[in-house]
Amino acid sequence: MEYIYPAVFCANDDGSYTITFPDLPGCISEAKTLGSALRMAQSALKQWIQYLQDKRETIPAASLIQGIVAGEREFVSMVCAEIKDGHAVKRTVSIPRWMDEKAIHSGLSLSRVLQDALAAKFEM
Repeated sequence: MEYIYPAVFCANDDGSYTITFPDLPGCISEAKTLGSALRMAQSALKQWIQYLQDKRETIPAASLIQGIVAGEREFVSMVCAEIKDGHAVKRTVSIPRWMDEKAIHSGLSLSRVLQDALAAKFEM
């Protein structure tokens, strides 16, 4: 699921940036460069939404960018974060008996092997 929120980027005296999200009090990040600030904003948003989901708290609605007033050394930009559902689902798979026996003997978790293989396939 995609979440898009306005973020306020404040330029600091040393050239770094502080990033805040008006709709997510406490969601704050910092970066040394503007490019890094954009990446850090996305990371902070993603982690904050995942935290709210894990705690089963309500995720507030995002404000319209037009409603956010920027200060003298600030600008507002929309930040997008994609949150993937990490909950496990059961699937039935078939493998040859010899592979199953080798996996058991080796102590391999077939679930972990499948997850790793799929992650590599999807380049995650």
